[in-house]
Amino acid sequence: MLDRGGHRGLIVGGAVRNAVLGLPVGDVDLATDAEPQRVIDLAGAAGLKSVPTGIDHGTVTVIADHTPYEITTFRRDVETFGRAATVAFSDRIEDDAERRDFTMNALYATARGEVLDPVGGWPDVIARRLRFVGDAASRIREDYLRILRFFRFYAWYATDFAEGTTEAIAANLGGLGHVSAERIGAEIAKLLAAPDPAASLALMAQTGVLAQVLPRADPAPLPALIAAEAAHDAAPDWLRRMALIAPADAASGLRLSRAQTAQLARLQQAAGTPLAEVAFRHGREIARDAALIAVAKGLPVPTDWPGRIARAASAPLPIAAADLMPGLRGPALGEGLRAAEALWLASDFTATRADLVAAARRIGESA
Repeated sequence: MLDRGGHRGLIVGGAVRNAVLGLPVGDVDLATDAEPQRVIDLAGAAGLKSVPTGIDHGTVTVIADHTPYEITTFRRDVETFGRAATVAFSDRIEDDAERRDFTMNALYATARGEVLDPVGGWPDVIARRLRFVGDAASRIREDYLRILRFFRFYAWYATDFAEGTTEAIAANLGGLGHVSAERIGAEIAKLLAAPDPAASLALMAQTGVLAQVLPRADPAPLPALIAAEAAHDAAPDWLRRMALIAPADAASGLRLSRAQTAQLARLQQAAGTPLAEVAFRHGREIARDAALIAVAKGLPVPTDWPGRIARAASAPLPIAAADLMPGLRGPALGEGLRAAEALWLASDFTATRADLVAAARRIGESA
């Protein structure tokens, strides 16, 4: 569509980086010298739907074969401050590349597979070296979230970074105070979801970043958790890792969703609770995560814990409130059911229904 309209259309960013690294490619974003209204007109002429998702910043989403593609006009920064940057459209790929964060994200590819490298990102990708485009301190001051993006990309795509990078980060730590809690939380979630973010978290601690975004967090036991995950074929889970390294009130500073906050609370409350009880009350996944966290902390865990968890998670209390009525009602009924649950757990899920009903009535009638 863009080529036929006389414009350059280039794949850009993560899709090119991942293709070079042999990693799965998700969204395919495009960059062009066509301005947004021209993109919309070309899409209409080609019979494709367009949506002006970020037209003030040059982005139009075009739907082709039921797949959305973000097409963004080449841009240069006029004023920069995080997402409030003021941009001007350009017809030069160099302008567009120079405003990006890291060299490995500033690779472009034509529809024929030719890779264009305006800022020297190709050697960095091949070496898995993370480097800011141009001056690191300048790129950071344009958007202080780039400090956290550095650690996220280091965890996912790099084994090395350019000289002077950590010094630039340390010198600009105060700027993180200008970044919203939601954006910080989103970056930490993506970082902790990496296959092995231990080295990146350790570097965050060394530079003082971790103490600023997750006060009192301790990344030391993270390698043990990653090893336990691998040993038990558990996929990386950022909330499990957060529950290990961060204090119980960590979620309050990140403005996580209600579901994420609840999940984190369940994981942290599971500490010190017998795994069978955790599995009985919260299910197999929470109990598995609690076991992995306990292993990472060096706490005693039965060697057959996966089987114990599976058994407990599939052993619901075999009596219900109706079995205790009309003899027990109101608070007495609740006390009776709790007594039955306690006996069910203590018996390792072997107590009979008659024993459970008797225990419930005995406690309930005395309540």
